[in-house]
Amino acid sequence: MEPLSGKEAASRVTGMISAKHQVHGYAVGLTVKNVFAVDPIGRVDFGGGEYMPAGRIAVTPLRRNPEDKYLWWELGKGCYFVEFNETLELAADEMGLLEADERLLRAGVSHVPIFVRGRVAPVEALLHVDIMGVLIKQNARVSRVRVFKLASAGMIVTPIAKSASAPKKAAKKKKQMR
Repeated sequence: MEPLSGKEAASRVTGMISAKHQVHGYAVGLTVKNVFAVDPIGRVDFGGGEYMPAGRIAVTPLRRNPEDKYLWWELGKGCYFVEFNETLELAADEMGLLEADERLLRAGVSHVPIFVRGRVAPVEALLHVDIMGVLIKQNARVSRVRVFKLASAGMIVTPIAKSASAPKKAAKKKKQMR
């Protein structure tokens, strides 16, 4: 796998708020569009015939100050689906990795890393608020995507070189066997 630069990855991302602030060395920041509380009942079975995803309940953002242009979501401890403004369009030989932004982690919130392929719209993650609560502003950068080019089937993979002592050990072992 070969990581793409942030500029290359940005060409696979639509819906960015500000490329100047979202495109980084090897990643593109993802911004919050909507937040949903998790309806706590979902079902997963072996065959999929009884599968039922957990429901979603829209969380209404609030205005903290009269002059605020953007609203805030006030989230208590628990799990929330977050929908991002951005969508992804990855080539067949590419894979994206969604990961939590370090500022989100320092605020006591996380989401598991998620691997994605192909067209992803909407891009979503399941946030875990592990503290008493957090405020998240509309369009906040809370995650990032890194895009990797996968090795093609025709590429030759070079094995890792053996250490210099390996031939000496083999020769020593042969002498001992004689």
